[in-house]
Amino acid sequence: MVAGYCYDWDVKNHRGDYDIYLKNGFKAKWNLENDKIWAINPSSFEEVGCIHTAQGLEFDYVGVFIGKDLRYDDSGKIIIDKNMISKDDKTSGIRSCGEALASQLIKNTYKTLLTRGQKGCYIYCEDEHMSKYVNELLKT
Repeated sequence: MVAGYCYDWDVKNHRGDYDIYLKNGFKAKWNLENDKIWAINPSSFEEVGCIHTAQGLEFDYVGVFIGKDLRYDDSGKIIIDKNMISKDDKTSGIRSCGEALASQLIKNTYKTLLTRGQKGCYIYCEDEHMSKYVNELLKT
């Protein structure tokens, strides 16, 4: 499992027991800090990797959480919202850069994450409209 930059690092910052909470009751932690073998470490199976731990790796299957930084509205427009990036993110520069660069960085992040699975990719979108849009795209 992998995700973009929109989830806080609550466990690392001692603010909670989990980092990612989804409305269906799913909850998970970010990958182990300083774990160079996260992708193959049996104790990290339930953890979610970020782009830094997943970039350059290939998996048979990958599950990608698309957060609230990438949404779809009723008028047919994809919305990229850098304000939804976690305040704990200190590495991407998305929150502090201009809108055009932020948009490109967010798109590149998801492009990288969505292409890690060689046999398949499971996608969960927090935004219901984005979920429907992705389902329609995959039908064609």
